Amino acid sequence: MKYKLFLLSLALLAVSCGGSGEKDPVEAAGPKLVSTNPADGASGLTGSSLDIVFSFDQDILCTNEGQKKVSVEGGAAVEKVSASGARLTVTVFGLSPGKSYVVNLAAGTVQGYKQNQKGSEAIRMGFSMKEADPGPGPGEWETAATAVKNMGVGWNLGNTLESNSGDVNNMWIESSTARRPTDYENAWGQTDATRELIHMFKEAGFNAIRVPVTWYPHMGNVKVVYGRWDVSTWEGYDIDPVWMARVKEVVSYVIDEGMYCILNVHHDTGTASTAWLRADKTVYAAVKDRYCALWNQIAVAFESFGPQLLFESFNEMLNSKNQWNYAGKEACDVINAYNADFVATVRATGGNNANRNLVLNTYAASPDRRTLQDFQLPEDVVPDHLMAQVHSYAPYHFAFNPGEGETWSPQLTFDANADKEVRGIIDGVGQNLVARGIPCILGEYGTDTREGPARDEAELAKQAACYISQAAKYNIPCFYWMALSDGKVDRAAPQWTRPALKDAILKAYKDSKTN
Repeated sequence: MKYKLFLLSLALLAVSCGGSGEKDPVEAAGPKLVSTNPADGASGLTGSSLDIVFSFDQDILCTNEGQKKVSVEGGAAVEKVSASGARLTVTVFGLSPGKSYVVNLAAGTVQGYKQNQKGSEAIRMGFSMKEADPGPGPGEWETAATAVKNMGVGWNLGNTLESNSGDVNNMWIESSTARRPTDYENAWGQTDATRELIHMFKEAGFNAIRVPVTWYPHMGNVKVVYGRWDVSTWEGYDIDPVWMARVKEVVSYVIDEGMYCILNVHHDTGTASTAWLRADKTVYAAVKDRYCALWNQIAVAFESFGPQLLFESFNEMLNSKNQWNYAGKEACDVINAYNADFVATVRATGGNNANRNLVLNTYAASPDRRTLQDFQLPEDVVPDHLMAQVHSYAPYHFAFNPGEGETWSPQLTFDANADKEVRGIIDGVGQNLVARGIPCILGEYGTDTREGPARDEAELAKQAACYISQAAKYNIPCFYWMALSDGKVDRAAPQWTRPALKDAILKAYKDSKTN
């Protein structure tokens, strides 16, 4: 017992001699910002994306958590953040002419390599973009009829920004990814769209690109639970600013090449269970506010873009029974109502949108004569700035292969009967739309035969040449669907997937102008 008391006394003596213990070491100062490039407050910058370099007084690192502390105000978004030596590079995208932005690095974004060192202090860096070149005055914008004559040859940047899960019971993109723009862009077998890809089309002789975009995964709160989406829980109308910035960047690729660009609302329509836009009176009444809110945001975001950007109301909208071609006058009347809402919403945002040419689809984008006859242009506050759009994949057995459970034989050649059918379809569009004073575009044509027997490229060229030559008689520009540059390898290079088909399309258009 005496021995234990002796040990306790020694312990108390040690504490009393040591006082309160050693003091905590002093924290070293964090990395200090030396400069930015461009400089804080820079103006007159150009482009849809920008690398901003923050230089510090020492070598730095930026962890994954630090990267999350970087943000941008003004409607753009951060694409990536990287550190090298004493420099931090922040890539911002979705920039618009005449707009101002602020990049924020929250406290602790950057760390040094010293022991017990503070993180960087909060940093704000502002810059502004060059004003857009003065566009035409209100009465100087080209009319829709002039625009369709000037568009030339077109192509669809398909399976890219319109990619989506497409099944409320299997929301696989949302369940298996971080839901970044690139996760959607790459989901259907493509790589991210690039400026180089669009430049390749421009250099070849194309003058218009249609950019399909699906918006529902990026609008409001799409809550996915165990891979399923209960659409009744869908709340909020706000579009994800990061998604909007990416769409603006891709559209800028097209506009910067001096090409026409058509931006739309794509697989928010169609046969999928995720299609929330339907040519149905009850559905229309339920979703009208959401649809108008969507187009209000798109129109505001792109207001500064000039006349070569066109908006398209929606893609292939069907009724609740998923009927194609013609579903009766009631369904067509609902289509006309959506189109009227679209025009009124865009015009109300003012600025360039007061005179922008707008593209209105028929029911199912169908060229069926009954559908065309029931299609009506809505009232507009400015005359001559509306046009119609239809799609055509014909003949059906040439353009597609049998689906599961179907036994019909595919047609492998584009023969005289096929030629006659296509020319008849285009004549119907000419007689039922163009003859009524409604300019029109063929927003999609071609084939989708990736599964099953392939079509020889020479046969595909015959089909394309037939569409283009006949459409030229009515000043209808044609936009080929996808296949000219398709897949991760060819899009990334970029290179042509079907070079002979591309050449045939351009030749047919050139010949149509000389005949």
